[in-house]
Amino acid sequence: MTELRIPDAADRDSLGAFIARAVRLDSNAVVRLRLRAPGVLEAWVATPFDVLVTRAVEGAVEPGDVTVSGSELLAALTVTPGEVMDPGPSRDLLWRSELPPATTTGWQPVDQLPAAVVSDLADRGVALARENVGPHGTPPASLMDQTVLTVSAGTLEVKVPMRCLFALSGMGFVDAALADDVVRVTATDSWMRLDARYGAVLRRRHALLPLLL
Repeated sequence: MTELRIPDAADRDSLGAFIARAVRLDSNAVVRLRLRAPGVLEAWVATPFDVLVTRAVEGAVEPGDVTVSGSELLAALTVTPGEVMDPGPSRDLLWRSELPPATTTGWQPVDQLPAAVVSDLADRGVALARENVGPHGTPPASLMDQTVLTVSAGTLEVKVPMRCLFALSGMGFVDAALADDVVRVTATDSWMRLDARYGAVLRRRHALLPLLL
């Protein structure tokens, strides 16, 4: 049986808001719960924008790496919340996304962007997407993959596609009302990460090459 322990009510509310946003984007979303370190719990979701989103709170889960239903976890966090919860049965077979390395080493700071600027770019992108909805009701890949920001540090250059800003906006990670708020951009050779006030968005910087048999 899976057991989720989050001692602080504010952390339970924070994680509940994160899961509620994820389920709103995708009613069938699954959530991977993973212990990053003793007492630090990460929640991961693969969004419809083909990027990962994550939020960390103080807590623990047993087993230490398990995937559960987003809607069942949301019910556990909101219907009968308590320090110890049952987030529902394991759905490990439904998780198909690669996660970045658990270690924090190798991530290089690239830039800090004003949250208001990022929020404005995301709003413009959402408006443009509504005008260019594809046959399946989603924006075309050409729009999602359009580079909207290019930041660099030394020889490291990171191109941020529109889909990352869609995820930041859809998950409510940025608070444009806070004048001094920033979105931090870090990267490795393989991954980029955008850290905002209420969560982070991650995406591989380069597509994986298919295996040739």
